[in-house]
Amino acid sequence: MDARPELLDALTLLRERLAAARFPLDLSGAERARRSRAELLSQLDGYLLPRLRQPEAPLLAVVGGSTGAGKSTLVNSLVGRRVTEAGVLRPTTRTPVLVCHPDDHHWFSGKRVLPQLGRIWMPRQEAEQPPPARSDGEPALAVETTRALPAGLALLDAPDIDSLVEGNRDLAADLLGAADIWVLVTTAARYADAVPWHVLRSAREYDVTVVTVLDRVPHQLAAEVSRHYGTLLERAGLGATPRFTVPELPESARGGSGVLPATAVSGLREWLGHRARDREARELAALRTARGALASLRGRVMALAGAAAHQHATAVRLDQRLAEAYATADQRVRATLASGGLLAGEARAHWLAFPDDSSADELLEALTSALTGLLAEAVATADESTDTAWRAVGGAPPADVEEPGAVEERVAVVVRRLRRCLEELVEEARHAPPPLGQPPQPRSGPSEDSETAALLATALLGGRAATVAQQTLAGALGPRGAARLREKGAQQLSACVARALEAEKRRRGASLHRLGIVVDTQVELVSALSAVRADPRHTAV
Repeated sequence: MDARPELLDALTLLRERLAAARFPLDLSGAERARRSRAELLSQLDGYLLPRLRQPEAPLLAVVGGSTGAGKSTLVNSLVGRRVTEAGVLRPTTRTPVLVCHPDDHHWFSGKRVLPQLGRIWMPRQEAEQPPPARSDGEPALAVETTRALPAGLALLDAPDIDSLVEGNRDLAADLLGAADIWVLVTTAARYADAVPWHVLRSAREYDVTVVTVLDRVPHQLAAEVSRHYGTLLERAGLGATPRFTVPELPESARGGSGVLPATAVSGLREWLGHRARDREARELAALRTARGALASLRGRVMALAGAAAHQHATAVRLDQRLAEAYATADQRVRATLASGGLLAGEARAHWLAFPDDSSADELLEALTSALTGLLAEAVATADESTDTAWRAVGGAPPADVEEPGAVEERVAVVVRRLRRCLEELVEEARHAPPPLGQPPQPRSGPSEDSETAALLATALLGGRAATVAQQTLAGALGPRGAARLREKGAQQLSACVARALEAEKRRRGASLHRLGIVVDTQVELVSALSAVRADPRHTAV
């Protein structure tokens, strides 16, 4: 216990890192990692941190088992009256019931343990039904006090660990994770089933203080069933686990009172009572479970760190495939521009008719429309390539859904911006003061500026086929002036292509990038775990 303050700080940091960890990609093992993370957070919040902060708190014994194992009847019988509904048939949503001594109620009134559950306070009249779940939808814990239990011990009747309702199964796992003592209840008919043995193996793995109850054992088979069950426990390495046998009685059957005679559960009551009354026994039971929980952290957190590394490595590969697809699109667009591929079709027809039978505005409109189409087609191809590559990698999030034509609309905005930039460059070039020693050129009108802009766009987008446009520009602005204008225009064109494709790459990768998968998750988990284990006293609590 000397190391408790340092250990609490280290565990609090680990808890923060676990809360920040995410495993959003649907990779192999991701669902297991999400569940493991949730279980770790639940155990830290619901058991380990509260127990280390207040080691003097009462023991919490969680009674768990399969459907119809007799958990509620057992709790009722230990208390001596009905405090939780017994019977095989359960409502779809079940409120777990915690029973403690009145002097211990303050330990469970707040959220010291099981903070994810609200509280419903009892008592209730004997004729009343168990309380429903809270109307606000928050899962709740019904807490009842009785002097039939010794101070220092609380019993909690958990939902079925094999419930058909996933929420009930998860809640049962959370409750077991918050327990100082696991009381596993099984029956003479089902003690060899897989579910209770899975729980027992988990108890052995985490070195939890556990006790088993073999319920509803027919008198004539009691010796044989108990002996066989003991043999199975020995083979599983659980031979030292305390076990108790409860005979089959009318009260345990459906429709019975739900409360067994005191003699039927006297052995278990005395075992639990001894740990509540004897300080040394109580501390031993609690600290053994705490040590087991601490010892289990390394394997579980390292597994999560590995899952985080897998998530990050996959996210990097997906991002690389996205970048490759759009880099290829960029290369193809620039190759088409260099070869004069845009000066075809309608654009070529307007160029051949310019300026006599086709206006500068018509030529500019045809060229910008052709560039918009080229970029939109490149984006569609890049998106298709990304989809194919992401399916091959696996685990990728689906792309954001968009309205048809949304890409072309966005690209058209960028291209129209390029057109305005080219027109502004022409205006600056034609109206700029002449070089020193040269006479000023006559002021040009709007129509001449527009025609020059059309010539510049043709020279930039027509490739080698636009030689005539370049020569005409040189005649209007002089060779040096035309060269400078074309250089500036080429820069604007290159920026336009880069801007359009980069924006669409971000759009296509948004579903991946917003997940925020970073390498820091793995590093931070390992670092926080190292802090927990840096002091050898921590493993001994």
